Amino acid sequence: MKITEWIISIMEQLGYWGIALLMFLDNVFPPIPSEIIMPSAGYSASQGQLLLFGVIIAGSIGSLLAAALLYWVGYKFKHESLFKFVDRYGKYLFIQSKDVKKSLTWFEHYGHRIVFFGRMIPAVRSLISIPAGMSRMPFWKFMLFSGLGTIIWTTFLASVGFYFGENQALMHEIFSRVGYVILAIVGVIVIWLVYRRQQRKSKL
Repeated sequence: MKITEWIISIMEQLGYWGIALLMFLDNVFPPIPSEIIMPSAGYSASQGQLLLFGVIIAGSIGSLLAAALLYWVGYKFKHESLFKFVDRYGKYLFIQSKDVKKSLTWFEHYGHRIVFFGRMIPAVRSLISIPAGMSRMPFWKFMLFSGLGTIIWTTFLASVGFYFGENQALMHEIFSRVGYVILAIVGVIVIWLVYRRQQRKSKL
C-alpha cells in the first residue's frame, strides 16, 4: 500500500483523531510528510467528509503535542546521553546525531525565531524542538512560536488540498514553489539579523 493510501485510510477510520495522530508522527518520524497528510485531509473536507476548521485544529494539535514531547526530551536529557541515544536508535527515526548538532547550531546562531520558521521547513520541523529544550528556551515561548508557525503551515496545506485537491498537477506545483519562498523569507531575515548585529558591534 502506498503511503498516500495508508494516510487516507487512517483518516477515514479515525477522522480528526487520525489527522492528529498522523501529524504527531510527522514530527517524530520524518518519512511521514505533512505535505501529504494535511492536503489529503483538506481534500476530504472539500468533499464534505470533514470540516476544514476541524482539520486545521486537529493537525495543529498533533504537531504541537509532538513538538512538546521533543522539547522535553531535549530539556531532560544531558547532551552526551541524547547524542548516544540518537547514535543508537536514531536510524529507526531517520535521524542522525549530526542532524541534531546542526539544528542546535542553527538554534544558537539564529535564536528563538528559528522555532517559528522551523515549523514550516520540512527538514527542520522534526528537529528544532530538541535544541530548543537543550538550550532551555522558556516552554511558554517555545509553544507560542511553535503554535504560530504550526497554525500557519497546517492552514496553508489544508487550504491547498481543499481548493486544489482535484488538480494534482497544480497542487504539486504550489508545493514545489512554496519551499523556495519560505527559504527566501528565512534568508532575508537571517541577513537582516546579521546586519543588525554588525550595526550593534560598530556602535560599541
